[in-house]
Amino acid sequence: MTILRLALPTPLRALFDYLPPAGSQSAQLRPGQRLSVPFGHRELCGVLVEVMADPQSTDFELKQASELLDPEPLLPKTLQKLCQWAADYYQHPIGEVLAAAFPTRLRKGNPHRGLTIPGWQLTTQGKGLGEGALGRSPRQAEALAALRQQGPTSGQQLAAAGIKRPALKSLQDKGLAEPCEISPAHCHASARPGLALNNEQAQALQALIATSEGFSCHLLEGVTGSGKTEVYLQLIAHCLAQGKQALVLIPEIGLTPQTLARFEQRFDTDIAVLHSGLGEVQRERAWEAARTGIARIVIGTRSAVLTPMVDPGLIVVDEEHDSSFKQQDGFRYSARDVAVKRGQLERCQVLLGSATPSLETLHNALQGRYQHHRLTERAGSGELPQLTVLDVRRQPLQAGLSEALVKAVGDTLARGEQSLLFLNRRGFAPTVQCHDCGWIADCNHCDARLTLHRRQRRLRCHHCGHSEPLPGSCPQCRSEQLLTQGVGTEQAEEFLRQRFPDTALYRVDSDSMQGREAMQALVDQVNEGQPCILLGTQMLTKGHHFPAVSLVGVIDMDALLFSGDFRGEERAAQLLTQVAGRAGRADTGGQVLIQTHHPEHPCLQGTLSQTYHEQALAMLAERLERNLPPTGNLALLRSDCTDARQGEHFLQTLRHNAQRQMPAGVALIGPLPAPMQRRAGRFRAQLLIHGGERAQVHRAARLLVSIAQRQKVARNLSWSVDIDPQDMF
Repeated sequence: MTILRLALPTPLRALFDYLPPAGSQSAQLRPGQRLSVPFGHRELCGVLVEVMADPQSTDFELKQASELLDPEPLLPKTLQKLCQWAADYYQHPIGEVLAAAFPTRLRKGNPHRGLTIPGWQLTTQGKGLGEGALGRSPRQAEALAALRQQGPTSGQQLAAAGIKRPALKSLQDKGLAEPCEISPAHCHASARPGLALNNEQAQALQALIATSEGFSCHLLEGVTGSGKTEVYLQLIAHCLAQGKQALVLIPEIGLTPQTLARFEQRFDTDIAVLHSGLGEVQRERAWEAARTGIARIVIGTRSAVLTPMVDPGLIVVDEEHDSSFKQQDGFRYSARDVAVKRGQLERCQVLLGSATPSLETLHNALQGRYQHHRLTERAGSGELPQLTVLDVRRQPLQAGLSEALVKAVGDTLARGEQSLLFLNRRGFAPTVQCHDCGWIADCNHCDARLTLHRRQRRLRCHHCGHSEPLPGSCPQCRSEQLLTQGVGTEQAEEFLRQRFPDTALYRVDSDSMQGREAMQALVDQVNEGQPCILLGTQMLTKGHHFPAVSLVGVIDMDALLFSGDFRGEERAAQLLTQVAGRAGRADTGGQVLIQTHHPEHPCLQGTLSQTYHEQALAMLAERLERNLPPTGNLALLRSDCTDARQGEHFLQTLRHNAQRQMPAGVALIGPLPAPMQRRAGRFRAQLLIHGGERAQVHRAARLLVSIAQRQKVARNLSWSVDIDPQDMF
């Protein structure tokens, strides 16, 4: 007897045993195939993990799988191993991890469709026509001759040869030709010559090429504007020349169009793009192109790390420090760390790039686990910008801007250059308050205040998405004296339009950048070089290249300086370095003005007097003293419940049941309410696992998960585990 062990997309951390579907042979069944199986009252699509022959007898009758969906495994063995490793490392159900490696249609159990393109071919009757047929219809005769000579041909190729659809349709009406689907050919990948490299870039590239065979992991740490992307491109060209594929991970969808445009200019090959903004059909076609090797380059956001590839030779993680690479719900994985593990399993090179590498990555490089390459100078004639702190204490502010910053913007525009103003807070104002009784507009579902979006005359919660109309008077005392406190991008935009009415102003935040092409359209417009003001949130800081920007202004640095998270100082230094790096990337030079009420803050002083690398070394030393990541290790168990006491009681019971079995050197802290306890109407609590040894922390996490699965849970309560948490809130 043969038993199939399947991973099903359920919250249960287990594999499920089934008998083979009727009529199937054991030789047909291999790990990586999808099967449709009955599960309770539903039919689920599972992934075959193991085929067991002659197992021990079972005490219960197994159900039979309904149907074998794939004649061949759709996931290669290395990717199956990667998913199994990720499920174990992140303590997440294997069925949900494997499901994440498939496009949505295939997860649902729909038939697998190979990648084809529409084309035309001759019918049997058409093939039987003699030479010189259709002489009175020269266009039809031309189409007939082309199809006879080339065989099945794509519509795109026929159009390029001047053969238009009406001629083909006429052949179809006569029964001589018919539409068909054609499997695209594997094209030869080639690259156009790259830019000249400076000494640091050339040395880094030479070292990377020298270790390109087999697994190796590298950190390319280069100041903003140092030409890291050019190193990526030339290394990818080498990878393609070896007949292998390259996977490039980027942190944000907004970077995809400009990244794709740059790659299309450089490489003559098929490129697959994968991100959440694509429709289901587009995403599945890109996935299939990568899986079959038709696409030699794959560009994608976080989830693309699980895309199957025929022969991966290089994985690049650009802006590796970016928090977008960590999934914050469901399957909580780090795409950067999974990429490194994939490189190890695939025996291919991994390159992590950043101007502000995470302390975890920098620590691995300093310990010799990763090879470390540094670019300390900007490429070309660009120079690093000059940083100046503006002490705004006792200074009049208009929409959060000091007169000194406004004057600097005016001077920049007068020189025909561009200004970028950074304010990491969208909306008009973060707080609405009654002047008479003190009432504050709070979210009824979260421990958070509602943000005013004045153009829509609505109050919105940026945590749960709740939205309500702006009241005309105070709900408590009926006063009409409603005041706003704080500044958002809408308010700053309103002031700047009044102050500079003849200047183009672009607001860049998640409210204004709607649609797939919005960000690229903005970048194209700005890069025409006309004087303008860019005003926006973090969306502006992530890898964008604006050559004409010579002034960067940080409107509210204080919002970045104070955080309850131990990573707060690291993130502030990274963000400030990244946003400052948008200035002076061409010949114009650059200036960065930083507004603050705390000019003496150590993070600010460090940025003024040290490079990010020097700051990072100091932060690493401090982390070592406190036994915090990357020298210490963390995991979190979270409860999420409509009743705050129930959630904390669940974690307290869990801690009590596990305490005696805890590995040595591991401490449990909590349970405690999350820093934002109530979110979307549910109360959150957390139990922190802290230890010096990674293996011990993982043992503790497995123990807690094992006990939690057996522990009675109220219907209104859910729990989750987060390994290597990046967000302590």
